[in-house]
Amino acid sequence: MNFRHMLVVIDPTSDNEQPALRRAEKLASNFPAARITLFLCDYNAALDGGILFDTKGLEQARASLTSHHEERLEKLARPLRQAGHSVDVQAVWGKRLDRHILRAVQDLKADLVLKTTHHHNPIKRLLLTNTDWQLIRHCEVPLWLVKRADDPLTDICASVDPLHEADKPAALDLKIIAAARSLSESMKSRMHLVHCYNPLPRTLVFDASIVVDYDSYAGDVRKRHAEALENLANMNDVAEPSRHLVTGYPEEAIPEFVDKQGINLLVMGAVSRSRLDAALIGHTAERLLDDCPCDVLIIKPEGFVDPSKPRD
Repeated sequence: MNFRHMLVVIDPTSDNEQPALRRAEKLASNFPAARITLFLCDYNAALDGGILFDTKGLEQARASLTSHHEERLEKLARPLRQAGHSVDVQAVWGKRLDRHILRAVQDLKADLVLKTTHHHNPIKRLLLTNTDWQLIRHCEVPLWLVKRADDPLTDICASVDPLHEADKPAALDLKIIAAARSLSESMKSRMHLVHCYNPLPRTLVFDASIVVDYDSYAGDVRKRHAEALENLANMNDVAEPSRHLVTGYPEEAIPEFVDKQGINLLVMGAVSRSRLDAALIGHTAERLLDDCPCDVLIIKPEGFVDPSKPRD
């Protein structure tokens, strides 16, 4: 994984705290040839007169606000430039931060997006209005959601699904592992491989033959997942001590595993689903996001195209 152009999303509501920028600064030392664009999008309803009520005064106010943000971005870019990095800045005004980010990725040919993420309101998650959820679904390039920018990347973990029970294509697991390995080599970090599975709880098993010998059923399920993980790990030369099989719901078991193992970056995949399915169920990546205590890097399948992007 060799980043050539990193798009760093700057939070316009914070004067000092910019975790995504701090993470980008650390990454830049490992990818010195990478270009960096500091991107800021702001919107203020008071400056939006709509199509019928837009005036020159409102246009000038928006231009002034954008100019102010550009000056701020230039100040943030100065230390990176002094360190020898190539840095551009871009400030825009408008609604739907996620759409502006996706447009910038396309226009600038960025190959990594870094964005600070915070705790989210469950209602917003359900209504699909949160920028992070939209980026997880639609961003075509790797998406690095920054939670703990000051943690050194000593332990990087690839989260895989070797039995593809979440409809994840097999090739995506290989891409996730390759990304985690490449980053661990660049950062001189330890690489881990984790697979989480969840057998049917005893209370939900209705087959009489299984109920009678539930322990045997649970053992068979574990054996099947352990063998699948072993095969995948052997295929990718992952050392045995770095392989982890955990049991439980992924959104509960993986954050607990991450905390216990001291993982600094969780690399995982997200696949496209229908709008209705995503609204009712959501991606595992989304459900993990709030509770995972480390940065998360979202990888899409090879050839993924944003389903919301207009077709030619």
